[in-house]
Amino acid sequence: MDYLMGLLEGKNILSMGVRNKWSIAWGISEKALKEGANLIFTCQSEREKEETICLLEGYGKQQIYICDVTSDQDLDELFNNIKSKYETLDGVIHSIAYAKPQDMQNSFINTSRDGFIHSLNISTYSLIAVSQRAKELMSEGGSIITLTFIGAKRVINGYNMMGVAKAALEASVIYLASDLGPLGIRVNAISAGAIKTASAKGVKSFISLNDTIKEKVPLKRGITLEDIGKSAIYLLSGLSSGVTGEILHVDCGYNIRGI
Repeated sequence: MDYLMGLLEGKNILSMGVRNKWSIAWGISEKALKEGANLIFTCQSEREKEETICLLEGYGKQQIYICDVTSDQDLDELFNNIKSKYETLDGVIHSIAYAKPQDMQNSFINTSRDGFIHSLNISTYSLIAVSQRAKELMSEGGSIITLTFIGAKRVINGYNMMGVAKAALEASVIYLASDLGPLGIRVNAISAGAIKTASAKGVKSFISLNDTIKEKVPLKRGITLEDIGKSAIYLLSGLSSGVTGEILHVDCGYNIRGI
């Protein structure tokens, strides 16, 4: 059954980062909708908003905002709108990351200062900025999840600046979990296996990496949006009530292999 147990019934969850039907954010959001959540979406552009509207056909009317996460004004306006319309927030899906193409295609040592700062601002600081505002609406606790990748811990050819940004993101997860824990707010990350998304196209070694992974992982297959979505529901729901500050690997076991 698509609809499982109503694990998120009536929960208000903010989903940030849906770009198209291949987005990890959409894989998670679709599962959350089927579990009864009220989804609030943010998109970077009008084009992505239109794409999200198409994806939501059959799911009823969901609120969609355009938000630039590098703008404090945009973030303040977003959370003021959420507070006005929903009053409270129960969860956040943070699936936002970016590095300039030249900083992905060149050797890491040639990363530009501007590119470094830009990537950390969007990929890492955005989680902190969102958490600062989300905690004010999580009066009864909540769950914040973000997305990372094994490239935060190991060198993946072509991942370059994103690997450093994801490493900073993972460190941010544990510090946020520590700060927000007393408020009953849990912060966790999913380290997803290699999966075909628009962002993955920017990693020049992705195709060969994906083929190699399928041969070497314990489960002998690639990861799916379904896999990631189900694990995200666990982290967003009360099933993971005692879990915070964790990096949950959903990668068919790739992270345990030496090569």
